[in-house]
Amino acid sequence: MEIRASAVGIEPWSEDDFELLRAVNAPELMTHLGGPEPEEKLIARHRRYVDLSADRTGKGRMYRVVTADTGEKAGAVGFWDTLWRDQPVYETGWTILPEFHGRGLATAAALAVIAAARAKGGHRYLHAFPKAANLPSNGVCRKAGFELMGECDIEYPPGNPILAHDWRFDLRAIPHP
Repeated sequence: MEIRASAVGIEPWSEDDFELLRAVNAPELMTHLGGPEPEEKLIARHRRYVDLSADRTGKGRMYRVVTADTGEKAGAVGFWDTLWRDQPVYETGWTILPEFHGRGLATAAALAVIAAARAKGGHRYLHAFPKAANLPSNGVCRKAGFELMGECDIEYPPGNPILAHDWRFDLRAIPHP
């Protein structure tokens, strides 16, 4: 399934997207996520992304974000199964390459992944957990229509405690035209 929002398209993650994963692993993009991952972790993450994108059981999906005008690879977005407060939900996250910042692509990608998660029909809620200090990602959540549920303590990556904001989107809510 390919989804297009006004500024982006999202296309299922594939074997050919490893260099994109390497690009979004840049120090300036990983500041709020515990820093860049070493090569062996990137290889494992890429395999998880490819496997998730091939899954047809509703566990989620990873996508490359492409610009609507030129089709350039601009970042990554996805959603996946997780447990939050003992409830099954989808979680989402995104990264946009620096050369594409300031053009609304992250918000467009978040809106596209909301549509994809809604179409999957699995869980009622989609959550995002940006670090409280990550003002751009918190702004994306607000602009995309997520509801701020409050602050929470999480670990990302495991062993790295962070203060995050819990943003929730009700996938069963009737979309506004």
